[in-house]
Amino acid sequence: MEKLEVASSPHLYRVHRSTRRMMFQVIIALLPAVAVSLFVFKVHALFQLAVCVLSCMAFEWLFALIRGRRSTLEDNSAIVTGLILALSLPWNAPWYVPFFGSLIAIGVGKAVYGGLGQNIFNPAMVGRAFVMLSFATVMGGNAYQFQGEAGEAFSGIVTQATPMVQLKTLGASSAEQISASIPQDTVSVLKMCFAGVHNGSLGEASGLAILIGGLYLIIRRNGGWRVTVGMLAAVFIIGCLTSVSNAPIYHGLLYLTNGAVLFGAFFIATDPVTNPITPAGRWYFGIGVGILTMVFRLFSGYPEGVMFAVLIMNSLSPLLNHITIPKPFGQE
Repeated sequence: MEKLEVASSPHLYRVHRSTRRMMFQVIIALLPAVAVSLFVFKVHALFQLAVCVLSCMAFEWLFALIRGRRSTLEDNSAIVTGLILALSLPWNAPWYVPFFGSLIAIGVGKAVYGGLGQNIFNPAMVGRAFVMLSFATVMGGNAYQFQGEAGEAFSGIVTQATPMVQLKTLGASSAEQISASIPQDTVSVLKMCFAGVHNGSLGEASGLAILIGGLYLIIRRNGGWRVTVGMLAAVFIIGCLTSVSNAPIYHGLLYLTNGAVLFGAFFIATDPVTNPITPAGRWYFGIGVGILTMVFRLFSGYPEGVMFAVLIMNSLSPLLNHITIPKPFGQE
């Protein structure tokens, strides 16, 4: 007997909004960040990307086989999960970090809930949280710093700590050092924040690359712009308020464009499956992610907090949907 789905109008079917096409657009949007990571970290980035993508595809097929269901590899969601997971990892993580991260991302983050469209947490962040807590030694601050021979082509970038680790280390008690590190002209600040190449996870190397891909998604209407704007606004405003220098806007830009904020705002927090479905709910979701990110950055032992902020807000999505239900037209 055919199952009929009953829902309110309008009933529209658009081929260009299929899951496969949407995921393919996300892959295209990630290409600038992938290209920069390959340029900066060379074969190390290629290794992380290859292990994550191939492992996610293999586990997608395996868990579908175990559950007796048709493989969904053709929808490209496993590739997207692998790319996002790889871009959130340090360049020199051992092979078992991307491998087990992919296993948990697909198995625990998606398959146990019934597959794509039914998971309540972002799969890539579930895998990232697992390896972060399980392999803390190889995922700490030293995982992002170069320890080999000085002849490596990219040693000049990764011999120093990541920008977020530097901000965390300096803290509010070193106002002079932070103020001295901030250029006082707008052009230099924007170049340093957006166009510069920084140490960090693969997806944190260039804010400009993330911005290009993220704007492509918004233009294609494949990104939750309310989540993105809400998250970026919250981080920027709190960053300005916590400024210890005479340039609060520049200090806010540092928090906004360094670390995983841009990558999280355009590619992680905007996951349509784990987001609220109401417009107001998406505003609250994005603002909540931004606030929690800054709470973790300022008050926890971690220099970054996007991953934990997204997972916490994922758990609150059903509540946000409930309290932001739009009032039907004509209802008093």
